[in-house]
Amino acid sequence: MDSASAKSILLSPEVDIQRTQYPYVTGTSVIGIKYKDGVLLAADMGGSYGSTIRYKSVERLKSVGKHSLLGASGEISDFQEILRYLDELILYDNMWDDGNSLGPKEVHNYLTRVMYNRRNKFNPLWNSLVLGGVKNGQKYLGTVSMIGVHYEDNHMATGFGNHLAKPIIRDEWREDLTYEEGVKLLEKCMRVLLYRDRSAVNKLQIAKITEEGVTISQPYSLKTFWNFSAFENPSAGAVGSW
Repeated sequence: MDSASAKSILLSPEVDIQRTQYPYVTGTSVIGIKYKDGVLLAADMGGSYGSTIRYKSVERLKSVGKHSLLGASGEISDFQEILRYLDELILYDNMWDDGNSLGPKEVHNYLTRVMYNRRNKFNPLWNSLVLGGVKNGQKYLGTVSMIGVHYEDNHMATGFGNHLAKPIIRDEWREDLTYEEGVKLLEKCMRVLLYRDRSAVNKLQIAKITEEGVTISQPYSLKTFWNFSAFENPSAGAVGSW
């Protein structure tokens, strides 16, 4: 390679952009439910480096524009890339200054296209996303996976939460939940995940979105009890255990 070609490559804007091909630092479950006045999302603040919980102050719940709230499982740097895309989208929408603003359904549709597009390039964004919002009195809750699979429902969960929290929510969720009842249900789910998911940490945030806007709680911990008999000798009776 001659010096002119080398200089051209070095000056290329793509050189400054580093993209993950495999997940490195990841976050675990996000849970979302509709309640009487809007939508609630919950996520802990752990960031795992492989099987090591490396970071304990990773915020995975973010507001998007005026009407939407986003939570993400998976690779943290890819989530940051998605937030950059959304910042550009909201900025471009605001520049029209026409009195309209993107609602949660439009943002969700945009995210499905982004995830599916990157999947088709064999360079996916390693995230599962939950997007909730309220616009014109209509509550919205949707999810999209790293390969673009998406749907809407009254309650959502990603990661381990899809296996451990969804059964609890199916039993206890109802459409007229108050804010306090919704928070209590999410805390119950997060406590179960803390007990059973090795990547979960006891430091979480709960966010709500209503017609008035987005509120994300300060990080806090749940009360736990570790003296259950099943925790004292978890391998008792297991086939092949030492």
